[in-house]
Amino acid sequence: WLEVRQVVGQVLFQQGQRSQLARLGMRLQNVGDGIVTGNRSQSILAVDNGIGFIDVAEDTSVRVQQLQHLSDGGHVTRLFVERGQVSLRIRRFTHRSSELEIQTPAGWSGVRGTEFGLTVQPDGKTGVATRSGAVVARAQGRSVSLQSGFQSLIIPGEPPTPPRPLTTDARLQLNYLAAIDRQTARIEGQIDPVNLLLIAGVPQVVDRDGRFQVTVAMPPNRRIPAVVIMPLGNRQSYELAVPAL
Repeated sequence: WLEVRQVVGQVLFQQGQRSQLARLGMRLQNVGDGIVTGNRSQSILAVDNGIGFIDVAEDTSVRVQQLQHLSDGGHVTRLFVERGQVSLRIRRFTHRSSELEIQTPAGWSGVRGTEFGLTVQPDGKTGVATRSGAVVARAQGRSVSLQSGFQSLIIPGEPPTPPRPLTTDARLQLNYLAAIDRQTARIEGQIDPVNLLLIAGVPQVVDRDGRFQVTVAMPPNRRIPAVVIMPLGNRQSYELAVPAL
C-alpha cells in the first residue's frame, strides 16, 4: 500500500469511479487507486514497509498499477504518473526481487534505492533526474542509466535521450509578451525541456527544445503567474507583467 501522510490544498483520493477529499491515513492498495492534486496543492505518500516516500506536486495525477507482496518478502510497486511532478526518496532494497517502477505516457523509470524525480507534460513528455543512486529509464525498447547528477528527456514514441549533467536551470526565457486585446495576452518563450511549465495554473506543452507559445486570459492587474518545476521538485515562480496596449 501507499499511505497519505500529508495533504496541502485540494487533494482527491480516487477508488474506481469514486473520488473524495484525501485525508491523512488513507491508503492506495488496489490497482486503479490514485490521488490527484489541484492547483497550489501537494501531498506525500509513504510506501509500505518503510521503503520510502513519494512527494506529489501540484496538478499531478498518480495511480496504482501493481502492488504485490512476493513470497520471499520482496515488494513490487508500479505506479502510473499521467501528468505533473513527483519526487521519490527510496532506500536501498533488502530483497533482490523488490522493484519500484514509475510509468508515464512516454516510458518507464525503475529504481532499487535512490532519490530521483520526474516531470510529465500534458502531451506525455517526461523529464527524469537523479539526485543520488541510479535510475534506469526505458522507452521504445531502449534503456539509459541515469547515475547521480544526471537527467534525460523521454518523448512519446522515442527512446530516452542520452544522459546529460543535471542542471539547476529553472529559468523562463521570454521571447514575446504582449496583449492581443483587453481580454487576452500572448506569451512565447523557452525553458529547459525536462522541466514542467505552469502558466496561470495550467500545465503547458513545450517542444523538444523547450519552446512554447500560449494565449491566456488577461487578469485585471495584467500580471500572469507562471511556475517552472524541475524533475527533482525545485521550482521557480514568476509574475509576467503584460505591457499596456
